[in-house]
Amino acid sequence: MASLSAMGYATNYIPCSTSFFPKKPPQFNNRRRNPVVKFTCKAKNGETSPGKFDRRDVLLGLGGLYSTSLAANPMALANPVFPDYKNCIDATQPNKTPINCCPPPVDPSRVKDFFPSATTVNIRKPAHSFEVGSDYYKKYTSAIIKMKNLSPSDPRNFRQQANVHCANCDEGYTQSGSPKLFYSVHNSWLFFPWHRWYVYFFEKICQNLIDDDTFTLPFWNWDAPEGMQIPSIYNSGLTSPLYDCFRNPEHLPPTVIDLEWSYGEKPVDPKIQIENNLSTMYKQMITQSKTPSDFFGKAYRAGDDTPDVKTTAGQIEKTPHNIMHSWTGTSDDRSNPVDLGALYSSARDPIFYAHHANIDRINFTDRDWLFTSFIFYNEEAKPVRVSIKDCLDITKLGYKYEDVPIPWLDAKPKPRAKAKTLPSAPDPAQVFPITLDKPINVIVKRPKKSGTGSSEEILVIEGIEYDRRNYVKINVYINEDDVNACRSNNTEFLGSFSNLPHGHQMTANGSTKFRISQVLEELGARDYDKVLVTLIPKSNPVKINGIKIEFEDS
Repeated sequence: MASLSAMGYATNYIPCSTSFFPKKPPQFNNRRRNPVVKFTCKAKNGETSPGKFDRRDVLLGLGGLYSTSLAANPMALANPVFPDYKNCIDATQPNKTPINCCPPPVDPSRVKDFFPSATTVNIRKPAHSFEVGSDYYKKYTSAIIKMKNLSPSDPRNFRQQANVHCANCDEGYTQSGSPKLFYSVHNSWLFFPWHRWYVYFFEKICQNLIDDDTFTLPFWNWDAPEGMQIPSIYNSGLTSPLYDCFRNPEHLPPTVIDLEWSYGEKPVDPKIQIENNLSTMYKQMITQSKTPSDFFGKAYRAGDDTPDVKTTAGQIEKTPHNIMHSWTGTSDDRSNPVDLGALYSSARDPIFYAHHANIDRINFTDRDWLFTSFIFYNEEAKPVRVSIKDCLDITKLGYKYEDVPIPWLDAKPKPRAKAKTLPSAPDPAQVFPITLDKPINVIVKRPKKSGTGSSEEILVIEGIEYDRRNYVKINVYINEDDVNACRSNNTEFLGSFSNLPHGHQMTANGSTKFRISQVLEELGARDYDKVLVTLIPKSNPVKINGIKIEFEDS
């Protein structure tokens, strides 16, 4: 690879200081990449093939739930939540080291409203489609180097852009008018739209720095086999501005991603892992995402406590979003995860933006929270105010995504064994509250349905108490008598609860839920009056206060 100066780049940028290397520096693996399954489904004449879909079609197909109008929920506009941008509160790492992630303060008198009105639409393409050394790679690396070489006081500086994420996503601000309540765009319905705007302005800064209005960020297509490893443009060597020193060295290519990864787990056969990943996507996108709050996360309004306490994250934020952060950026030293492995530092890794572009690609159409607004610095380093209502149509933002196959639509999990005889196990009253430091089994009684309306059974794990600065993961199974034989592409594996390490606020008390009506039907357990629930801790111990099954009207 040519030197940076030979390629015309500024040379005062040092990508990875040796003082920041892990104890064992990552070893580059030049072996031939493991083969992955190829999909050739392509849309023709504007039609959607069985192997791909428009997210809006799926949303509307789920009972029309995602076409909820503003008029149907007037309370959604009652109290939009805003941060107090004037006062940023710094945080600390788990080892008490100061993080120093407050971005430049915003002068309210300089903030202007911004309304997107793009006249041309650029195409964001999958990261794996670009090669190291290509013209696109040169443009992309040039933009990042120039961003990193900006003055530290410039809000467009790469580190300052990462600080914007840290402050807004890791409780760096309090709520405007409620100084005792932290503000966060994670773990609620703000997660998707805030990150859409954030990636948008990062892309606009890149365009400005290289004087190319057609440049787009790539998306990491980790939900399809072709994209299920770190793309080569982000792994081209220590001198590349797209490389990050703090990625897990065991997960560099050709290792296939694991969308249900836990600390200490080693890679499995690539073909099996791909099957598991596709089933995880089906489970999260289809089985467990049947309402707007399932998908996006619950409502978060002015006066609400910090998300994770009285609100919960949407299914996609928990998995695959959180898991991809942990898999990419976390080593087995769980005491101090950094860069993509921790919420506060995740945007310091350039691959963050490709990861969130893919999250954005499977985004939303629900409009309940139209009038919430955010402030960002634009490509000219000027603060602008934007609203959620102005980012729902991405063509007005000047981009759209290249059509790619969606193979997980055909990856519905299958039961490992139907109609098992349940083993003996205590009921919840005999077990909880408990500090979950080893696997437990409990027999949970199913409630009797009242009324004749349509409703869904929900398994609720409640009162999950943990330190938000720690990595947390709990795997959940239903009617599974041998969890070691169960894979994530089996119906018995419901999914997981996970927490990406934060910098602020030490304790949380949350809950998580799983839809089980369809699952029990597929397991041949529709008429069971009780079910077996197994919890497997995959992280530091957490306290759990109870498990129950309840009905939710649909």
